[in-house]
Amino acid sequence: MLALPFWFRWQAFEIPADGRYREHRLCGGDFSRQWSGKGTLCEHARRRYVMGPGTGTTRPCATIGAMDSAPGSFPQADSFPAPFPFVLVLLRRMADHQPGLVEDALRELGFGRAVMREANRRWQAMQRSPRRRSAVARYRAVLGPPESTATRRIGDLTCEALSWSVPLWPDLRFEVLTAPNGAVWNEWLVRAPGAPGPRLRTADDLMPWSCTVDEVARAFAPARPMEGSAPTRWRLAFDAPEAENGELRHYVAEFTWGLLQRMENVRPASPTG
Repeated sequence: MLALPFWFRWQAFEIPADGRYREHRLCGGDFSRQWSGKGTLCEHARRRYVMGPGTGTTRPCATIGAMDSAPGSFPQADSFPAPFPFVLVLLRRMADHQPGLVEDALRELGFGRAVMREANRRWQAMQRSPRRRSAVARYRAVLGPPESTATRRIGDLTCEALSWSVPLWPDLRFEVLTAPNGAVWNEWLVRAPGAPGPRLRTADDLMPWSCTVDEVARAFAPARPMEGSAPTRWRLAFDAPEAENGELRHYVAEFTWGLLQRMENVRPASPTG
């Protein structure tokens, strides 16, 4: 039997979200195994945030250009746009960690924050509705027919992968993996087939929105998956060298919808660090 990637070794379970509804997601299971590999820097990745050791606070570590915008600088929509702008659902959750990047993205898309909140509200309502469709049907309803579909065999598991292109990230695809009975196993952003991925060699290469969870896992193997802080989030523990001196340090990276958001510098990876 083939070794399963970490996201397939995770077990499906339900998590209450705000005590109002329950959402299926995948959570870490076999942490003891090791796994390892790779895969365009997003133009919005202008700042990397790293948490200082033991501080519990976030500080800017590298800045490229300005991120912040004055309040009220976004165009206001008179009515909700059609077709459904699903990318705003992705951005709403990312705004918790990278509000500056999300504001830049909204400006580029031509939407205001109110439209983003409304898109997220409507998406949540679709999930909670007593007459709700299946998860795959919901995605097809808001995203349209998938750009591609493929059957994948991973170990003893057979799944169907549906993918859609996403505004903002031309080199990424939103992918939904489904079981034979139609249940959704996973939903995240992945690198588009044939698209060059970032060169991940040191911790300084890990810029927000620049890489996906599987790319970081392969670049800095062995890595350990950890439970995320909320639905649609993943965390990954790994060692990565510093760019200046090559010293290995231990990091925990957080991903939203499979895309890197921030890193926490936990401690030196060696006793001499």
